[in-house]
Amino acid sequence: MHLIISLIKKILEKRRMIVQLAGADFKKRFAGSYFGVIWMFIQPVVTVLVFFFIFQLGMKSVPPVPGVPYVIWLIPGLVPWFFFNESLSGITNCLNEYNYLVKKLVFPVELLPVIKVCSCFLVHACFLAIMFLVFVIGGRMPMITWLQVLYYSFAALVLSLGIGFFTSSVYAFFKDMQQIVGICLQFGMWLAPIMYWEGMFTDSHPWMAPLFKLNPFYYIAAGYRDSMLTGNFFWERPLNTLYFWGVSALIFYVGLKVFTKLRPHFADVL
Repeated sequence: MHLIISLIKKILEKRRMIVQLAGADFKKRFAGSYFGVIWMFIQPVVTVLVFFFIFQLGMKSVPPVPGVPYVIWLIPGLVPWFFFNESLSGITNCLNEYNYLVKKLVFPVELLPVIKVCSCFLVHACFLAIMFLVFVIGGRMPMITWLQVLYYSFAALVLSLGIGFFTSSVYAFFKDMQQIVGICLQFGMWLAPIMYWEGMFTDSHPWMAPLFKLNPFYYIAAGYRDSMLTGNFFWERPLNTLYFWGVSALIFYVGLKVFTKLRPHFADVL
C-alpha cells in the first residue's frame, strides 16, 4: 500500500510535467506522417467494418439487446479495448522508448508508464466523442449513464497501468516480452468477449459463464454496454465490481512492486 500511496503523491506533485510529456508523446507518434492524426482512426474503423461484414452480414449475429444493430452493440466493446490494447503495448515499450530519461538519475522513472497511459487516453477521448456521435446519429437518445463510461475508462486505465508496470520492467531485461504481450492481447480480445455475445456459449454450457467473468476486461466491456445501451449503473453489478477492483488492485501492487525492485538496474540494461 505504501508503494501505491507514494506513486499517487508523486503523480499529484508532477502532474504538470505528466500532462506536458503526455501531450508531447501524443504529437510525436504522428510526427512526419503525411496524414498525421487521421491514421489514428483508420485501423479502428477498418476493424469495425470487418466485424460488421463477418458477424452481421455473414453470420447474421443477433445482439442480446433487442432492437440494437450489431454495429451499435459492437462499438462500446471495441472502444475500451482499443484503449487498453494501445495503453498496454505502449507502456510495455516505454522504458526503451524513453531510455534517455531512464538514464537521468533525477527523473522519476515510475512516471513513464503513467505518461504513456495518459497519452493513450487523449486518443481514447477522441473515440469516446465519436462513439457518442455515432449513437446519436443512429437514433439513440442520450442517457445519464453515458457519463459512466468515464468510470469504466478509469478502470481500463488502472488495469493497463498495473499490468504495464510489470511488463515494462521485464521488457527491459527480456525483449521477447513485447511479442508475448501482443499474443496475449490477441487472445484477450476473443476471451473478453467483445465481438460476440457470451450467451452463444453459456446458453448451452452454463458452466462457462463464470469463466468469461474471470477475465477482468469482461467487467469493462460489459460496463460500457451497460452505460451506452441498457442504462445500468455499475453498482448493479456488485460482485463483478468487487472482483474487478480486487484483482486490479492485486495486479497493480504486484506490477509496481516488481517495477520498483528492478528500477535500479534499468539504466544498466537500456
